[in-house]
Amino acid sequence: MDQDLKATLSRIAEALDRLAPAEPPSADMAEFEAYVWHAMGHRLEAVKRVNRVDLDLLQGIDRQKATLLENTRRFAKGLPANNALLWGARGAGKSSIVKATHAKVNREMGGPPGPLALIEIHREDIPSLPILLGRVRESERRFMVFCDDLSFDGQDAAYKSLKAVLDGGIEGRPENVLFYATSNRRHLMPRDMIENERSTAINPSEAVEEKVSLSDRFGLWLGFHNADQDTFFAMIEGYARHYDLDVPVEALRKQAIEWSVTRGSRSGRVAWQFIQEVAGQLGKRLG
Repeated sequence: MDQDLKATLSRIAEALDRLAPAEPPSADMAEFEAYVWHAMGHRLEAVKRVNRVDLDLLQGIDRQKATLLENTRRFAKGLPANNALLWGARGAGKSSIVKATHAKVNREMGGPPGPLALIEIHREDIPSLPILLGRVRESERRFMVFCDDLSFDGQDAAYKSLKAVLDGGIEGRPENVLFYATSNRRHLMPRDMIENERSTAINPSEAVEEKVSLSDRFGLWLGFHNADQDTFFAMIEGYARHYDLDVPVEALRKQAIEWSVTRGSRSGRVAWQFIQEVAGQLGKRLG
């Protein structure tokens, strides 16, 4: 190739590199309470304000709160603790309890930012989990890695990266990392897929063992279910007291029943949506 042409192409390539938007650097792992992991660029983005509610406002899940809080406290203190799978009904408070527990433990230990950092990893970025763990392994902080709405479908092999982290791999899970996940499925894959693989496999039990056993790698299983009416009322009234919403209890309950009927369910998410509606009608800000 002509030397002048090569030089021209080189200058064009350099110019394009300068014009391309550069990936922002990873945030300091000691400075913030929470981060989001981006597999593209292998970087941590700081979250300046975490979207969460106070742990005491979460009603009807007292056993789950106590169990996860104790597990998280032990981990923050450097004691043995278990990875946790929070599974069950939509809108029942699974992700809320993770974020609220993190905040409570950090504040008990002098935060923010505190000794315990929360890192959210998106479901589609699970294959990059070993890279993330390599990044935080040498840090003096402790990290709760959190994946919301985790599940696997079809021929998805991403679960293998998670399985290696939870239960083995040559390096294993770093001592300063705990993994929490939420899912609508107890076994992280749909039942019809499990049954289909059993029916078509030469050895049915072995065909699904690898995928189904993924959930067994979590030391804690915490189940969440739709709330009954009394619990739903407790959620509503707890929010109303906390945010000083001046509505008589009977009127509040009547409106709450109508709201839940139109939504077809009673859950923490539905309760919060109702409270936002009431606050809006009263012209009052939440937060």
